[in-house]
Amino acid sequence: MKFLDQAKVYVRSGDGGNGCVAFRREKFIEFGGPSGGDGGRGGDVIVAAVDGLNTLIDYRYQQHFKAQRGGNGMGKDRAGANGTDLLLKVPAGTQIYDTDGETLLADLVNVGDRTVLARGGNGGFGNAHFKSSTNRAPRHANPGQPGEERWVWLRLKLIADAGLVGLPNAGKSTLLAAVTAAKPKIADYPFTTLTPQLGVVRIDAREFVLADIPGLIEGAHEGAGLGDRFLGHVERCRVLLHLVDGLSEHAGKAYRTVREEIEAYGHGLADKQEIVALTKADALAPDELKQQVARLKRAAKEPLVISAVTGAGVSDALRRLLAVIDTAQAAAAKQHPAPAWHP
Repeated sequence: MKFLDQAKVYVRSGDGGNGCVAFRREKFIEFGGPSGGDGGRGGDVIVAAVDGLNTLIDYRYQQHFKAQRGGNGMGKDRAGANGTDLLLKVPAGTQIYDTDGETLLADLVNVGDRTVLARGGNGGFGNAHFKSSTNRAPRHANPGQPGEERWVWLRLKLIADAGLVGLPNAGKSTLLAAVTAAKPKIADYPFTTLTPQLGVVRIDAREFVLADIPGLIEGAHEGAGLGDRFLGHVERCRVLLHLVDGLSEHAGKAYRTVREEIEAYGHGLADKQEIVALTKADALAPDELKQQVARLKRAAKEPLVISAVTGAGVSDALRRLLAVIDTAQAAAAKQHPAPAWHP
């Protein structure tokens, strides 16, 4: 299945049904009076986060969605049927933006979250609604109100506990494949990873979700390479694992390049807790490894040294990630305690 994390869709709620002008006409009943029913209400357009989806591919080939119109009122005081609501299903983590791409309308973080994007129009009143002591035979009814319509952007931001960042070929996909059951494409050329990947890490009888995104290069915030749009998928992460290629010319410069792109991206990503690791330690001679570690220490605090191929240092990195995740979860639970359960 193709991964799609952004889609533009048009939604329109249903129009309200028209009210009816009718009079009761039965044998032997004189002056039966008005009997026109009200129109039905138009259907709403609702967006809901559901389980089992991890992409917006359903909105790649269909962009227009319209809810059902309300039924017209009828004689004998019969009201029109309400229009059926239209439900759009999206993955958890989907954000809905207005057409300007900046105004956030809704953020569906958890499964079950939902929002009404467009409300259906109210049905019009039939002439029976207007009868009074001074107007015994009204001959007018209201038309139904039109529904709402709008274009919106759907943007998916993956839900993961930890995220991998780094330059292309820093070993992110190799590490993801080594510690999870995910099978990302791995090759020795830049931008092998074109779409975000998720995997579940199991360490010390615990589990957490790890996200891998395409690599960043200098000028990514200006559109270089694949740009920095995929950084949105690690915005929700509690901690970042910044991988630096041990075979790069200068580990410190490689680290600073990615940090500058993260800071240019904004959205609070630069403030997230970060763990730095020098990768491909198995491919370096002892002197080269010592030199690269020294360079990285001048740019980052307490970098780890790992090798996804041999597994050296990987468990330590995963345990440090898990410790940060546990601390962040405990702080969040303390700030927003769960409601007490009463039988």
